[in-house]
Amino acid sequence: MTESYDITIVGGGPVGMFAAFYAGMHNAKTQVVESLSSLGGQVDALYPEKTILDVAGFPGVTGRDLIAGQREQLKQFPLTIKTGESVTNVTPNADGFLITTPKGTSQTRAVIVAVGNGAFKPRKLNVAGADDFAGKQLFYSVRDLEKFRGHRVMVAGGGDAAIDQALMLVPVAKSVTLLHRRAQFRGLAHMVDLLHESTVNVKTPYLIRDLQATAEGALDVTLKPVGAASDMVHQVIDDLVVSYGFTADHSALAAWDVDMAEDRRLIAVDRQMTTSVPGIYAIGDGATYPGKEPLIAIGYGEAPIAVQAIMSTYFPDRRGPVHSTSITPKP
Repeated sequence: MTESYDITIVGGGPVGMFAAFYAGMHNAKTQVVESLSSLGGQVDALYPEKTILDVAGFPGVTGRDLIAGQREQLKQFPLTIKTGESVTNVTPNADGFLITTPKGTSQTRAVIVAVGNGAFKPRKLNVAGADDFAGKQLFYSVRDLEKFRGHRVMVAGGGDAAIDQALMLVPVAKSVTLLHRRAQFRGLAHMVDLLHESTVNVKTPYLIRDLQATAEGALDVTLKPVGAASDMVHQVIDDLVVSYGFTADHSALAAWDVDMAEDRRLIAVDRQMTTSVPGIYAIGDGATYPGKEPLIAIGYGEAPIAVQAIMSTYFPDRRGPVHSTSITPKP
């Protein structure tokens, strides 16, 4: 017998997890389908040590602690959590949609797509032989600060993620250098201020041109000045963290029997987070509308909007909470 749900949430990152919590507040029968082996998405998989600053009520919270708290939050409701499972098709039918994964099918009345940036892959360092150092002295995220204790570390990149990683390495590393190809950084003004107030050695504008292992087992990085005729310079370090961002891949959505996004990168939604397909909603970094900012805080706000829209449209007989304090969650 095919299991039926009121709401299916595709994606188990922080925004999808909060949508599941809010659906539980409405007593909606809900399933969450996540392709990774555990809930938490990119925050847990790539940035568990990163301090997140845009969650209300927390001056700063690490990605690991944020996801751990959300996992505890979900335990209040009898939700169905499916990890290590990708949605391969969403097929409209008379009762809503048939959800297909490699492990079977289920029926749902409505769908919330919370896939973030989709399948994420780091933008790799385009230097000959770089792959030989990957996972040894070349990394694309900082998952364990202790790995860098007492090391000379260089972080390459100019966005918030690069600045965040450079700053969080300061307390454990012997030295931290932040390398960027431009003189100005793309990060938030406050984070750039913290960077310049820190002990991080800011090196701009430079590009990485070569990596070589030294006889002592360190890494000799060849740097080229940008826009200048100066000679190449060398810096010997222990570890290199490349933070050039990630490529987004929503190609999995292309196989569905519904068409929601023109370019398959972002899904256009209205003020109720509704896509062009009635019954399918999108929230988080994968959804777009005029003025959208790709912040976790924004995604957290979009989740209740989508859930409330579903409940009002498809289950008008069920009176949901006006405020989160109007119900008492199960202990």
